[in-house]
Amino acid sequence: MRFGTREQNCPFFIKKYRKTIKRSDSTMYDIIIIGAGVTGCSVARYLSRYQAKVCVVERADDVCCGTSKANSAIVHAGYDAAHGSLMAKMNVKGSQMMPALAKELDFPFQQNGSLVVCMHEDDMLYLKELYENGIKNGVKGLEIVGKERMRELEPNVSDDAVAALWAPTAGIVCPFTLTIALAENANTNGVDFKFNTEVTAVVRNGDHWTVQTNQGALDTNYVVNAAGLYADVFHNMVSAKKIHITPRRGDYFILDHATDGFVKHTVFQLPGKYGKGVLVAPTVHGNTIVGPTAVDIEDKEGTNTTLAGLDEVTAKADIAIQNIPLRQTITSFAGLRAHEDHHEFIIGEAEDAPHFIDCAGIESPGLSSSPAIGMTVADLLRDKMHLQPNPKFNGVRKGIIDPKTLSLQERAELIQKDPAYGQIVCRCESVTEGQILDAIHRPLGAKSIDGVKFRTRAGMGRCQAGFCTPRVIEILARELGVGQNEITKNGGASKLIVGNTKDRA
Repeated sequence: MRFGTREQNCPFFIKKYRKTIKRSDSTMYDIIIIGAGVTGCSVARYLSRYQAKVCVVERADDVCCGTSKANSAIVHAGYDAAHGSLMAKMNVKGSQMMPALAKELDFPFQQNGSLVVCMHEDDMLYLKELYENGIKNGVKGLEIVGKERMRELEPNVSDDAVAALWAPTAGIVCPFTLTIALAENANTNGVDFKFNTEVTAVVRNGDHWTVQTNQGALDTNYVVNAAGLYADVFHNMVSAKKIHITPRRGDYFILDHATDGFVKHTVFQLPGKYGKGVLVAPTVHGNTIVGPTAVDIEDKEGTNTTLAGLDEVTAKADIAIQNIPLRQTITSFAGLRAHEDHHEFIIGEAEDAPHFIDCAGIESPGLSSSPAIGMTVADLLRDKMHLQPNPKFNGVRKGIIDPKTLSLQERAELIQKDPAYGQIVCRCESVTEGQILDAIHRPLGAKSIDGVKFRTRAGMGRCQAGFCTPRVIEILARELGVGQNEITKNGGASKLIVGNTKDRA
């Protein structure tokens, strides 16, 4: 693998664009996917099963840097989406695909089940409607449970709760490693990835599309629009039938590992106008997540937490679950959902823009739906383009070895073989130098502090990278062959070191 110097990650903003671009100045692909979030990477992974020249373009310096990285990390069972909707179909299918996909691509997933808690007898009719909707959607194992069974499942459920909808097929997943696994597998099967590549225009240029970027022009026969919050911008560039996406911000708390086991299942409140309400859930890494809010904003980059938002989470969190240990909070964050005005996924070829495939409005349950969306779009393109199977396709990927998951004998043998796995870098999460080296040198490897964090969890613990950051910078600089002052937090201008000690002004 060849490593080079870092390129500046320009802010994403669509500006004036040229109407025509000379084909001779660009590179030709069969398919270009805009966006390396979980949807774009899933499409790429399933397309890699076929013989096609595919490229994913991403404005950030890594995958999973937008909507996909900041959410509830829930694999929804599929009882909530309206029956007959594309959202319901993709949710149920994606949820059913997730266990097998997790084994194939070696990412953390637990089918821990979920409860939707009903707090008042007057709301039982709505709980039953949710159950009936889930049955129509094809969700398996749904059951309305009473107080006794509910408290067997979750002892900390509120004393005022009267019943709950139990969905055993629901699960939890790591959004980072899911997206990274999809991308790595796509890349090893021949898909190109271009990072720090901001798309500024999509233009019909004769018999093909030209995708104009800050790194030059790329020609393609088909475009897949998986741009998350900006999917409406690209769709509206090429189609007279406009769509509109609103950023919907959600604030969250993450609690320390000390709260592991406080809840064993994902606990929802009955859904309201703006979604599923504040949830309390375990994570696959042993933390507890609490949130989100649902606030519509205008800024597509507005991922800042707010005092009002966090106060709202605090006020609503203990409605369904009591005694939540919020004093064990180690961090808070906000994510944005790509809410389309009609609250429906838009998947398919734009009616008045041939060969332009939308994956737009992919809000919750988008993470749950991502495998199904990827397969659906790949199959659509297979049929339209008459793609042939890729004889070299390998659908299995091995993740980064975590010594904590090994027996003492296996761990000793690993350290004997490679002493770097005996060097702890992140004390909070017990991440070793060996894991960080693997993260850097594997396909689409880490190039920034966040890149290491998302692949290994170095910096995600109680001290929130307070102790391990200097050592992570040292390892990145050494392995990438650059100065420590070139290492960034997450690409672009996010450098942490701005000069040497005793430098004169």
